[in-house]
Amino acid sequence: MAVLEIKDLHVSRDGKEILKGVNMKTGPGEVHAIMGPNGSGKSTLAYTLLGHPKYQVTKGNILLDGESILDLKTDERAKKGLFLGFQYPTEVSGVGFSHFLRTSYNALSKALQDNDREVFITVREFQKYLKENVQAVGMKDEFLSRYLNEGFSGGEKKRSEVLQMTVLKPRVSILDEPDSGLDIDSVQAVAKAISNTFNKNTTTIMITHYARILNYLDKLDFVHVFAQGRILKTGDSSLAGELEEKGYDWVLEKKSD
Repeated sequence: MAVLEIKDLHVSRDGKEILKGVNMKTGPGEVHAIMGPNGSGKSTLAYTLLGHPKYQVTKGNILLDGESILDLKTDERAKKGLFLGFQYPTEVSGVGFSHFLRTSYNALSKALQDNDREVFITVREFQKYLKENVQAVGMKDEFLSRYLNEGFSGGEKKRSEVLQMTVLKPRVSILDEPDSGLDIDSVQAVAKAISNTFNKNTTTIMITHYARILNYLDKLDFVHVFAQGRILKTGDSSLAGELEEKGYDWVLEKKSD
């Protein structure tokens, strides 16, 4: 189980301040949605949480279970149990999808030393586990023999990210617009796959513009309105519907009063 806490986080890139005092706290078993207009800093927050070197933290802190992770590199944060599902997953030619997943799983299992994680001694054991998860996210076994994301459609790439999350079992998952570029059927399928990963020990943070994917999730505890480089309003799942109906202007106008 993990508690992620973001305290008064200020972040700049190329000398320009993007995040201007983000405060947020998540707990085990919770599902959070971060919604906001383009250019508000949502993706910057996601990249910063995983330690992207182009984003400089100028003030504030990021705590995991009460300990700062600001000095940790990206791979070290991943080994602590943080996972980022990219908005635009990269095709990695020459890296087998199945091999990538097994290597990543073993590295994370060794780092976390979690008694709840299965330990697979042989390749055959892992392949069985992997195929069970492939079916859970609605992908075909044939994708496992291909290179990572190479030749995948937009929807397949998004399912690939969810498959990675399902297989690796991270403690905190941040999904950056898993619905972008998908048709309605694909959105439903991806939402179902994400819902299959929910459990009492993990935390999921969904970043999105629209409420449509949130409507298909099995669970949604908190919705945060993100604009002007910070969280302006937090509510329960009903807030997503209100934003879908009214847009973001009413929140921005209220904050400017």
